[in-house]
Amino acid sequence: MPASAPGPLDHEHYLQLTFRIASQAMEDGGHPFGALLAGPDGEVLMEQKNAFLPDHDMTGHAERVLMTRAGTTWSPEFLAGCTLYSSAEPCAMCAGAAYWAGVGRVVYGLSEKRLKALTGDHPENPTLDLPCRRVFEAGQRPVEVIGPLLEDQAAALHQRFWANA
Repeated sequence: MPASAPGPLDHEHYLQLTFRIASQAMEDGGHPFGALLAGPDGEVLMEQKNAFLPDHDMTGHAERVLMTRAGTTWSPEFLAGCTLYSSAEPCAMCAGAAYWAGVGRVVYGLSEKRLKALTGDHPENPTLDLPCRRVFEAGQRPVEVIGPLLEDQAAALHQRFWANA
């Protein structure tokens, strides 16, 4: 069971936790992405590392998998008070999953634009240069977005990984 953490507005603390999850994914041989869901009171409800391996699931992004799990566990009304923290900006697919699950806030470390610059045209990460804000703006309900935060620290994980991939 994931540990509790300080209050819901301590964004840097929660991002540090996602960086640890991303580091664990990388140590396990996977892509360095991590996400967590914090409840309205700041409790860490779920954690998720990238799930590309073992089946080479191109849709196994940490945020998408986390939102699938959260959406089958809690109602959109509850999730509206929750925050999705992600080591990197949710791509269009992951932002869509967060929107459909009903999450009210997204906080991320590394921007999609900077991730694209780091990964180039790597076939395992054909990054879309589509900010999650644009995806959410197309929706019918608001989703607060905060980020990028601690971007240099978030980028360091990817610099190490994609240089050797």
